[in-house]
Amino acid sequence: MDKIVVEGGQPLSGRIPISGAKNAALPILVSTLLAPGEHRLTNIPRLADISSTLSLLGRIGCPSLTEADHERSYSQTARINSSRISYSEAPYDLVRKMRASVLVLGPLLAREGQAKVSLPGGCAIGVRPIDQHLKGLEALGCKFELSGGYIHGRVDSLKGAEIQLDMPTVTGTENILMASVLADGITTIHNAAAEPEVVNLADHLIAMGARIKGAGTSVIEVDGVPGLRPARQPFAIMSDRIEAGTYALAPAMAGGEVRIEHAPVKELMVLLNLMKEAGLEVSHGEDWVEVKKTQPLKPVSVTTEPPPGFPTDMQAQWMAAMTIAAGQSVLTETIFENRFMHVPELIRMGAQIEVNGRSAIVNGVQHLSGATVMATDLRASASLVLAGLASASQTQVLRVYHLDRGYDGLVDKLRNVGARIGRFADYLDVPEGSL
Repeated sequence: MDKIVVEGGQPLSGRIPISGAKNAALPILVSTLLAPGEHRLTNIPRLADISSTLSLLGRIGCPSLTEADHERSYSQTARINSSRISYSEAPYDLVRKMRASVLVLGPLLAREGQAKVSLPGGCAIGVRPIDQHLKGLEALGCKFELSGGYIHGRVDSLKGAEIQLDMPTVTGTENILMASVLADGITTIHNAAAEPEVVNLADHLIAMGARIKGAGTSVIEVDGVPGLRPARQPFAIMSDRIEAGTYALAPAMAGGEVRIEHAPVKELMVLLNLMKEAGLEVSHGEDWVEVKKTQPLKPVSVTTEPPPGFPTDMQAQWMAAMTIAAGQSVLTETIFENRFMHVPELIRMGAQIEVNGRSAIVNGVQHLSGATVMATDLRASASLVLAGLASASQTQVLRVYHLDRGYDGLVDKLRNVGARIGRFADYLDVPEGSL
């Protein structure tokens, strides 16, 4: 395994390009199962989860070819041939690596009338059941059995339905949406997830011939069509708002000034306004953001909420920033019940944090201290790297395979703006001051 070693105290300066959004790319890749033919997708990030998804599509019988995207660095183009589906199964050895693999359930049922999908894995950030997926698909006419750790689904013909989700689930909304585009009649999804990645998926489905209204709101209406075809033009994955938000906080930790390029600015406005409230200088254009630190951070409390609120995927990174703010802040997590696993690791670095139920009370300190810490999930990994940028001594972040699931070229991107950071085999000794 590898580790990331960071030596903070070095102000940052330069530009960081943002990659395509993993959480948009995964369902869009899977949606190619709905339309026979060759699909071309651009701005796909180079991530472990992407490789796992392409492997899963290949196992199903839809081979792919990837190549460098010449329009953007840290990006690739993929061609997927979904002309034939050989196996309507997503096996455990692939699904266990990535929870989003369950997204093949809806498309396989819609196109083949049957699916066998292993119960999903992924980050251990709380219980994330798929009951809402099954509830919506059952309303469309699907029947399910659970045996041997697999979901077995069948349907003779999908019929449009009124679907009331108990909670707004992103992957649940996406799974139901993908199945309903080929259902007979109108489907209305109430209490739908409104994340930008859901909108990006809907845009791709529309480009393939689907009829969808209301994506990005709590009510999505789908008028089913008999069939879809690949989009006539290459379809671009949206830029990653969480990656952009993570790097926007880098100068808040290390000092200096950074320009974030290819940024989804509209989707970042909640975070950018909070950053201004915290005392950072923030300016932006249509697809770029500049962040400069000229004074100590001010404490700003946040509560994670569905859109348009503060995203749960930025909670750990914001907590890292608040550990060096001049005062007390409170971070309340309302989405996942087990998403404070980074707290003990930040405390090892000198942070003062007390967890009380779903809230974490953070009392800022002047400086963090380097330590050996362990990543527990994707966003926790990023928070520990950010904390390392604020420490004058060396920080070693272990189990960084979590980072590979969501950050394309993190070490290179931070090194290019002046950070002292490197990636090494975890058994190597990296002397202090050698970066």
